[in-house]
Amino acid sequence: MDLHELTKNLLEDYSSKRAIDNMENIFHQPDRETIFECIRNLLKLLFPGYYRSCNYKIYNINSIVAPIIEDIHFHLSHQISRVLNNQSEENSDEIKKENAAKADEITTEFLKRLPSIRAKLEEDLEATYAGDPAAGSPGEIIVAYPGFFAISIHRLAHELSLLNVPLIPRVMSEYAHSRTGIDIHPDATIGHYFFIDHGTGIVIGQSCVIGDHVKIYQGVTLGALSTQGGQSLKNVRRHPTIEDNVTIYSNASILGGNTVIGHDSVIGGNAFITKSIKPGSKVSVRIHELQISKTGKPEDDDSWYYVI
Repeated sequence: MDLHELTKNLLEDYSSKRAIDNMENIFHQPDRETIFECIRNLLKLLFPGYYRSCNYKIYNINSIVAPIIEDIHFHLSHQISRVLNNQSEENSDEIKKENAAKADEITTEFLKRLPSIRAKLEEDLEATYAGDPAAGSPGEIIVAYPGFFAISIHRLAHELSLLNVPLIPRVMSEYAHSRTGIDIHPDATIGHYFFIDHGTGIVIGQSCVIGDHVKIYQGVTLGALSTQGGQSLKNVRRHPTIEDNVTIYSNASILGGNTVIGHDSVIGGNAFITKSIKPGSKVSVRIHELQISKTGKPEDDDSWYYVI
């Protein structure tokens, strides 16, 4: 089979009119690399002492901020305009003009919210430093901790979601997911002083609500009890509520939209929870007993289970 025939076969395959064959809105799809660059520039605004362009030998914050804001505003508003056009039933020049103006307003409002986002991240930083004796300094957390990186991007993506921006917040959250292994849906609501320890494999679902002073370890899933209903479950509350001052240890799964973990509770590792837990509870899971014997006989000890 020669190159001409291979090309012909693939072009014929494109004509099948499947979702993967759609070419109608090619110019209205967001560009992921542009969004990723916006994220990198936003991090420079969030943490000016830790993320910076290496193009500058002398870093003068007073002269650098304005060009970064201008760059973000130009590119992000353009990407938002694209996704708004993609959602519009009409693609007239008038509709595109309206969407461009709306995108400009949304981007401006989003950038106005950066100080409040930074205030929340300062609290997250305090929670992480206070809760992790392995942290050498707050700066180490900003530079090196995947959990804090994921939280930072979530705080940005969530604000865009609150501004009803389609698709782009999800692209942002998946950027963090690919970098850290932490999957936080941009619609999830997360309170103050949030701390992710280690982080790998954490999943926080779309309708999850997390209160203040919550600490989550690696492998935790805050998910849906079942997704067998597929698209019929859209806009249905499917994910749990975690109240204030809750700690959830590694690989615990808490599922269901009616599931509430009461405040001041501790959820032990590997717990599988589908019903609400009262405030002040400690949940532990008994594991397989460890039998250690030098004589070849099992030790008569039934205390080998997980206790918090």
